[in-house]
Amino acid sequence: MKPLLLNLLFLCGCAIGWLPAVHAQSVWTDSLQAVVNLPATSPEKKTALLNQLSESYRAAKIFDRAEATARQSAVIALQHKNFAEAAKAYMQLTNVKVNTQQLQSLKRTCDSTLLLAQQAKDPVAMAYACYAQVLLYKILDNETDMVRYGQLGLKQLEKENDPYIAAKIYYQLYVVNSAWNNEEKVNIYALKATENALQTTDYNLLSNCYTALSIAHEYKYDSTKNKTELDSIFFFLNKSEELYRQYPGQVAPSTYAIACINIASTYQRYFPENHPEARTLAIRYADTARSVLKNSPYNREVLASSLGILSEYALRENKQFLAEHYLLEAYEAMLADKTPYNHTMINVVTALSSLYERMGLYQKALQFQQKATLYNNKNFKAQQALNAQKLEIQYETEKKNNEMRILKERENSRRIQNYLYGCIALAAFLGLIFMFRSYHFRLRYSLQREKQLQLEKQDSELQIKLEKEEQARLRAEQQLMEVQQQQLKKEVMANVIQLEHKNQVLHQIKDKLTEGEPVNLQKMLKEEMVLDSDFEHARLQIQQVHPDFFQLLQDKALKKLTLLDLKLCAYLYLKMDTRQISRLMHIEPKSVRMSRYRIKQKLGLDKEEDLYIFLQGLTA
Repeated sequence: MKPLLLNLLFLCGCAIGWLPAVHAQSVWTDSLQAVVNLPATSPEKKTALLNQLSESYRAAKIFDRAEATARQSAVIALQHKNFAEAAKAYMQLTNVKVNTQQLQSLKRTCDSTLLLAQQAKDPVAMAYACYAQVLLYKILDNETDMVRYGQLGLKQLEKENDPYIAAKIYYQLYVVNSAWNNEEKVNIYALKATENALQTTDYNLLSNCYTALSIAHEYKYDSTKNKTELDSIFFFLNKSEELYRQYPGQVAPSTYAIACINIASTYQRYFPENHPEARTLAIRYADTARSVLKNSPYNREVLASSLGILSEYALRENKQFLAEHYLLEAYEAMLADKTPYNHTMINVVTALSSLYERMGLYQKALQFQQKATLYNNKNFKAQQALNAQKLEIQYETEKKNNEMRILKERENSRRIQNYLYGCIALAAFLGLIFMFRSYHFRLRYSLQREKQLQLEKQDSELQIKLEKEEQARLRAEQQLMEVQQQQLKKEVMANVIQLEHKNQVLHQIKDKLTEGEPVNLQKMLKEEMVLDSDFEHARLQIQQVHPDFFQLLQDKALKKLTLLDLKLCAYLYLKMDTRQISRLMHIEPKSVRMSRYRIKQKLGLDKEEDLYIFLQGLTA
């Protein structure tokens, strides 16, 4: 069975001292606040420092400052959409509300922590939210859900470790198993809490973890009576007590006082009454706790516990008046508390009643026994009111959990229903496939046949297209050949006309030579060269005559025109006068006119019709 003082430590929490301790504490909190107020401090760093500062105020039982600081941290975090730090701030608010028993708003704050952690999508933030749930179920005395959410928080930390929140979760699991007297798990969780606390700079948390380890070894000592376990109890209690001097202001004086009280209680419980060294050390540690908390406005129940140990040792020495002095001091300390812890007050007045009865002062014994009854009634009523609030929160929690459970069941039902609908749809789809398989087969065959016919049609069209293109190519080549042929005809006509002219000239020379007439060859050559020049020009012009010009003339004249007739028509078409034509053809102008007349007759023209106009209009 654990001592009452140890239950007081781990179930009621820690506080902070006064006087020198208050000075050290104020220096520490002021240094944190100074860093927060620096302009260069980033918003993320500010929220972390404000959460740390809020924890210091909470440990000192300055709950209004603790709550205000946590809210300030939450506001800054939310302004910068830092949901992870906001979740940590709301966890701190949850802790404050648990300490001050603000049960009406506790559930709402706890749920807000969870919502912010979900928005942050951060495993560490989710671990903080799970710790807030642990605190909620702790005040509701629901140890099963404490363990459940504690394990959920540790599972989140497997993704990303955070020694601080891990130490706190392990510590609460230690508390639960301590209440269950589970010796094995008490040792495991106390050890894991200490291992994680050693990785942080929260020495107040580390001091509590050392004390937890001492309790774990106390369990072992109670079952084995092994002196090594007793030495381990003192070892870890001494380490807890030493942190107070090593880190001034960072370990709460109440944490230090409780470590001293536990050392004194261990000497009191496990050493004989006549053991002088144990008595001396127990009184010294109890008096140290008394001195640290004597003028503190908080933690009076811890002060009363130290005075209770001192009064017990005074009674062992039969110093009843000294024992009375210690108990009355404890009673006055409890009376000075605005909200005294009823259990401690009941123990104090009951001890005074027993002491006065032992001293034979029955009237005073009766008075304090009546006060014990009065405080028992107050405690009963306060407990009733607290239980009513707890039941209300439990009802709301269960209601919400039931709603969540119903939603999950509906979701599961909807999922199953969707699965069944999917199976039915799949079966129907397979049935349709089976029913229309032959149809699809025929359709596929028809499509293939149609595709084949279409390909054949495309081949035929392509063949026809190729044939048309070939025919078009042949026509184009034929037209080209006709054009070339016409051009050749023109050139041949021009060359024939020129050759005929040359032949005529040669015949004239021949005839003159035969008849013995004198021939001036030099003059004839000069004239011929001039004629050749003119004729070359005429030749080029004849080649430019309309391609159908000679054909049209022959058709009009019914093929009656001679080569000389065609030559004369070409000269006329080229707008040459009679004199030019007579020169080119080596005939008299009169012969030119006679030739024109004969051509008109062959063409079937009237005397009044102009051959020149006819020729020009022939190719119009």
